[in-house]
Amino acid sequence: MQLTETFERVKRASKSLALLTDEQRNKVLQDVADAIIENQARILKANAEDLSKMSKENPLYDRLQLTEKRLGDIAADMRNVATLPSPLGHITKQKTLPNGLRLHRVSVPFGVIGMIYEARPNVTFDVFSLCFKSGNACVLKGGKDADCSNREEVALIHEVLQRHGVSGDVVALLPATHEATGEMLNAVGYIDLCIPRGGRKLIDFVRDTARVPVIETGAGVVNTYFDIDGDTEMGKAIIMNAKTRRVSVCNALDCLIIHRDRIGALPMLCEQLAAKNVVIYADEEAYRLLSGNYPYLEHATEDSFGTEFMDYKMAVKTVGSLEEALAHIDRYGSGHSEAIITRDEKAARKFQAHVDAACVYWNAPTSFTDGAQFGLGAEIGISTQKLGPRGPMALEEICTYKWLIEGEGQTRP
Repeated sequence: MQLTETFERVKRASKSLALLTDEQRNKVLQDVADAIIENQARILKANAEDLSKMSKENPLYDRLQLTEKRLGDIAADMRNVATLPSPLGHITKQKTLPNGLRLHRVSVPFGVIGMIYEARPNVTFDVFSLCFKSGNACVLKGGKDADCSNREEVALIHEVLQRHGVSGDVVALLPATHEATGEMLNAVGYIDLCIPRGGRKLIDFVRDTARVPVIETGAGVVNTYFDIDGDTEMGKAIIMNAKTRRVSVCNALDCLIIHRDRIGALPMLCEQLAAKNVVIYADEEAYRLLSGNYPYLEHATEDSFGTEFMDYKMAVKTVGSLEEALAHIDRYGSGHSEAIITRDEKAARKFQAHVDAACVYWNAPTSFTDGAQFGLGAEIGISTQKLGPRGPMALEEICTYKWLIEGEGQTRP
């Protein structure tokens, strides 16, 4: 399948976005948010068709599922994006050279952003809102599991754009095929930036295959360390929230690391998890203590650590020191989100300084790693790389800049 014509239309349409004012963009986003609420039944019907093809036991089922509440949250996030200051036209640096040339560095859109994602129909609306607000056109490549939902959502967006006289080509949804992914990754000259959002297999494929620039939004292997000076009641609440709020998202807890001198608190730290049927894969020390005190207990293997479970499953690792906990995270973490629970500020500051991750928490759950929670509106992904944006990527992170130079006829010697 040749998608060059589609890419060409999106590229042309991206230029027209520069003619819109921020007020016009905001009105479109507000109207799309209203349309989401007004057309809930239509979207949920399409989503039900997708859900009917997936087992409820599949960890991706929760990511795929839309509900009235989730649609309400998506609409609220879109309205929030509309209220945020425009990221465009900001002068980020300016100077006058000795020869009188005046230099201004100004924020501008990338142009066309390609998004590859799996069973996440919320991403369709999130990406559109952020791209449209920042003056970027977008090419979407969703997975086949969410194709019905994605097509209904893009059709809704196109209807609102048409009412406003904006070209529908500013957002295009590609076929849910492997071939379409390949064409997008090779669309040099059309796609200015590609962002994969999904599991490790997808991200590795995009990184290894793409000929267009890529920002990697890595898989989330998330650890939380309960220090020797950790507060048990606080820890219990943080662990429960980080693990069970939504198990299928990238900020969910995968491994609890506990100081050996506090292992006696482990049954209390984990007791609420039993109500959610969380399976614990415990190392030998933790297994001996939890045996008879926790109903869903398994022996940990080497594969238990460094695994993004995306399910009601969690590993437990016992360590003898903060340094040992840091070494475990260095080995098994993915650079996404890590946390420490402690009342010792010195230990917390050492943890935050040492851990090499996009988001590092002290006495708070990793479930807060989210663009909306960070006050950024929605998010286009969580970047785990160091080149370019890192952490939740929102409006500012999908803009680049150009230099504007003004003179009075100066020539270079």
